[in-house]
Order: sequence, then structure tokens, then C-alpha cells
Amino acid sequence: MQAPEVAAYWAERRRYLEKVRRVPEVRQRFWRAVGIYLLRRILWSFGFFPVFIAFWLPFVLSSFNPVVMATDLIPILQNFVQANPEEQATSLSTLTIAWASIGFFFLVFDFVLTPFKSPYEYEADVYMRSWEQLNHDQLPDKV
Repeated sequence: MQAPEVAAYWAERRRYLEKVRRVPEVRQRFWRAVGIYLLRRILWSFGFFPVFIAFWLPFVLSSFNPVVMATDLIPILQNFVQANPEEQATSLSTLTIAWASIGFFFLVFDFVLTPFKSPYEYEADVYMRSWEQLNHDQLPDKV
């Protein structure tokens, strides 16, 4: 590939991105997409995974038998209710720490595995496809 054609492509892309960043509708779509992306990642990491692990592990350990799971958990819950408030607070703080650590663990991996897709980049991709079609004779085959 020749450098001038590649430089022209990226210069046009940068110019278009600067232009499209000033459009209020696209800016509004960007902030909405950021909010939805963060909300999904947080709900998925702190809502689904800790709850799934909290119910799936006892279910597996009870050999997928809900009766065995209930008979194992009822004495634990009775001991919790009959314990003094200090022991209850310690148990609740331990559960909160476990919940948060599982949530943050999955949140980090969720951010890595599902990166944010910017509406600006989408707009630039669409524009550059049409720009490539218009300037096809000036660009090398692999751009």
C-alpha cells in the first residue's frame, strides 16, 4: 500500500469525526449509548452473576435436589436468625463483600470482553464506506 492513499483515508476519517462530533443528535445518541452500556454492564455484573453463583453453587452441591438444598439451608438460616446482632452484622458484611468482589471481578472482564461501540465510530464507518466507493480508483485494494 502506498502511504499517501492510506494517509488520505485516515485524514478524511479524522475530518469527518471532527465534523460529526459537533452534531447534537449524534452527541445525544453517544451519551445515551454510554449510559445504556454502563447500566447493562453494571446490572449484568452485579445483578446476574452474584445471584447466579449464590443459587447455582448450593444447587450443584445438593446434587440438583431442591429438597436437599432446603434441608441444608434451613439450619443455616435458623442459626442466623437466632444469632446476636453482632454476628448477624458480620455475616451480612461478609455477604456484601462477597457480592461486591464477584461483581467487580465480572465487571472488569465484562468491560474487556464487550468494549463500548461509539455511535461516532459507527457514523464514521458508514461514511468511509461510501467515501471508499467514491474514491475507489484512487485507493489501493486492501484499504
